[in-house]
Amino acid sequence: MAECGRFAPTPSGRMHLGNVFSALLAWLSVRAAGGELVLRIEDLDTLRCSAENAGILKDDLRWLGLAWDREQPDQSARSEYYASILDLLRGEGFVYPCWCTRGDLKNAANAPHASDGHPIYPGTCRGLTPEERAAKAKERAPLWRLRVPDGDVTFIDGHYGAYTENLAHECGDFILRRADGVFAYQLAVVADDIDAGITQVVRGRDLLPSTPRQLYLYRLLGAAPPKYYHVPLLTAPDGRRLSKRDRDLDLGVLRGKYTAPELLGALAHAAGLLEKREPVSAEELLPLFDWAKIPRNDIAIEI
Repeated sequence: MAECGRFAPTPSGRMHLGNVFSALLAWLSVRAAGGELVLRIEDLDTLRCSAENAGILKDDLRWLGLAWDREQPDQSARSEYYASILDLLRGEGFVYPCWCTRGDLKNAANAPHASDGHPIYPGTCRGLTPEERAAKAKERAPLWRLRVPDGDVTFIDGHYGAYTENLAHECGDFILRRADGVFAYQLAVVADDIDAGITQVVRGRDLLPSTPRQLYLYRLLGAAPPKYYHVPLLTAPDGRRLSKRDRDLDLGVLRGKYTAPELLGALAHAAGLLEKREPVSAEELLPLFDWAKIPRNDIAIEI
């Protein structure tokens, strides 16, 4: 089976240097394996995302020389598809309606919290009777949560090695669809990757903890999961993580200061693919690409 990777940016603003770093490594990884690359615009949050930003993202990728082979429909146009996946899980009894608000979880006495500071859902609505659910449904629409098992989910990351998470203890029953009808990232990303035939996923290590949840969804849906490769994050010289708030490091500014080969050379040097910082094209990096060269610690970069 041919390798198939993807790059799935969110059009909530201009790509920053960290986004470009992940895009470059995703492109190199699948191209080095002789595979194809899918572009998917992840615009579930329509209030923060726009078609204009999506167009700018595509232009930036073309400028960088990171061409893709095919495009997947934007997530904002796939509600019916996601609803069919949710209905399938609901029919098997894996999901249930929940009326708890963020305030309810925040105010819950002694509520456990995951390492990211978010409260772990205590299962308040999991055991409601049909009568109790009917009464709550008259008040407002529910969100929908996935029941998770009290057991470990372990996988081997292509870059960081073995990773284990107990879903019940470290995340709790998680949301698949919000009360306002918007589908959650965890459901959408798995549904989209299955539909596109994705076999490898390259993304920032900040998404490493979400992988066991996605693998559990793959298991319930009876689909083969991709191989995951998580990459270190880029930080400013002072250790601050780069984000779209760092406007001096987004491509709107960087394209005015550097050529694409200069920018790619800086990133390739940070990734351990070049001994010195020098202009290079994405194609020229292909014979140099090796996952063993990529650092595991986050990388401080100065542009």
